[in-house]
Amino acid sequence: MRKPVIIMSAIVAATLTASSVSSSHAQDTVKIGLIMAYSGQFADASAQMDNAIKLYIKQHGDTVAGKKIEIIRKDTGGPNPDVAKRLAQELVVRDKVDVLAGFVLTPEAFGAADVSAEAKKFMVVMNAATSAVTAKSPYIARTSLTIPQLENTFGAWAVKSGIKKVYTMVSDYGPGHDAETWFQKGFKGAGGEIVGSVRMPVANPDFSAFVQRAKDLNPEAIFVFIPGGAQPASFTKALAERGMDSKSVKLLGQGEITMDDNALKNMGDAGLGIITVFHYGWEHKSKMNEDFVKAYQAEFKRNPDVFSIGGWDGMHLIYEALKKTGGKADGDSLIAAAKGMKWESPRGPMSIDPDTRDVVQTVYIRRVEKVGGTVQNVEFDKIENVKDPAK
Repeated sequence: MRKPVIIMSAIVAATLTASSVSSSHAQDTVKIGLIMAYSGQFADASAQMDNAIKLYIKQHGDTVAGKKIEIIRKDTGGPNPDVAKRLAQELVVRDKVDVLAGFVLTPEAFGAADVSAEAKKFMVVMNAATSAVTAKSPYIARTSLTIPQLENTFGAWAVKSGIKKVYTMVSDYGPGHDAETWFQKGFKGAGGEIVGSVRMPVANPDFSAFVQRAKDLNPEAIFVFIPGGAQPASFTKALAERGMDSKSVKLLGQGEITMDDNALKNMGDAGLGIITVFHYGWEHKSKMNEDFVKAYQAEFKRNPDVFSIGGWDGMHLIYEALKKTGGKADGDSLIAAAKGMKWESPRGPMSIDPDTRDVVQTVYIRRVEKVGGTVQNVEFDKIENVKDPAK
């Protein structure tokens, strides 16, 4: 039972020893260890994040505050916290990294957090959205989102927009549970009524029975949280087959259901009118985002997404923190520099809450519309300076 403590103590001792004998070359280099699922089911999400990291370095240079930036990549292969922890240990002890970063998936972030805390390493979470992540180490800052941040806001917005009765449908796993909990809190807290709810299998190819159950209750709106990929098109197909289009019932959801351009194409007109909440979409109208999207498309032949923007802003936070510390890369200096930092992102204004070290940002309400004959998300409302309500 004492083995984990001994291992972590060894990490700290090895880190301190390595620091005391570091070469002049190492002193002139800041090493960033990226821990992501570069292979497996989530490889594309990791590629999108890494693309933005590469683009940021290309545009801003690989030297900051007199320090050369060196990236070391480690593949978890999927949502495996034990693998993430082992890779974080290797990065700290063997590769002598200064910063841990990446983390598309919550289990990856949870796995590496203990290493960050024990070795006192600055850790930048660029996607993992579970609220508790930043509480796992005092050296963690997040540049992505939390599910409560989006859904609590969305629930309250739905009532203010005139919706009074909602049926909720979510996939039966952690993120789905969070989405259900926090949408319902926001909706009921603003005076709305939840007329029913259901949790569906995560790998669910057929939504017919679930949609029929919702139709029987005749709600004003349905709130849905399901993974991206093929499921959103299957879900909208089930709605259309039962005559539940956007004219008869409002469909509300988190941005993943309309995030993917191919998914929207597969939905076709059945997707029109879907209302989603998200913190970023490539369609966001600003000069900074237009430049970002143009550069991303030129480099990678595709549009950026939420994984991309998390990676972009994660690198921005690391660069600006290093500038504030004058190149000092120890965890205490970098996390102190990150707390309270504010900047303009392609997604809009954002900051790091000095108390929780979590992201504060604008939450956007979007609707699927046809623009120039193409089905896409169009922002039509926003709520500014939203914090994570779970903290």
